[in-house]
Amino acid sequence: MREWLGGIRLSGFMVIMLGLVVLGVLVLVPTVGTYLDQQSRIRALEHSVQLTQDEIDELQTQSDRWDDPAYITTQARERLYYVRPGEVVYLVDNDLSEAEQPREQEDVSDQVEQTRTDWMAQFVRSITAAGGAQTAVAPTEAPAEQETPAP
Repeated sequence: MREWLGGIRLSGFMVIMLGLVVLGVLVLVPTVGTYLDQQSRIRALEHSVQLTQDEIDELQTQSDRWDDPAYITTQARERLYYVRPGEVVYLVDNDLSEAEQPREQEDVSDQVEQTRTDWMAQFVRSITAAGGAQTAVAPTEAPAEQETPAP
């Protein structure tokens, strides 16, 4: 190893060039990092602009729909139940069978009641019991039944 190191001769020019290379690396590394960070931000902002443009296009499409009288009529009939003179509209209420209708629950209580236990003490007992619990082990399979010899 000593012979190998002894075989390397450093001239003044090599030392200056090596120093310039190290200095160049030290100057360029933060600049490259800043460049990459800015490129990442640019991509994120371009993506945000694209999403906003898509949203604007969607809203413009909806706005254009509202310029159509047929669309306005359809929306008024569906959303507000508007009808034309002379039309008869039937609204079906509770069209589900008795079994499919949701059952309404009665109020649990009209009065506020005091609990019989202290919830904080019960909470602490629950935590300490959970911390001291042993690890559950899955039951092992029972051995297959052995045939008993016939007498």
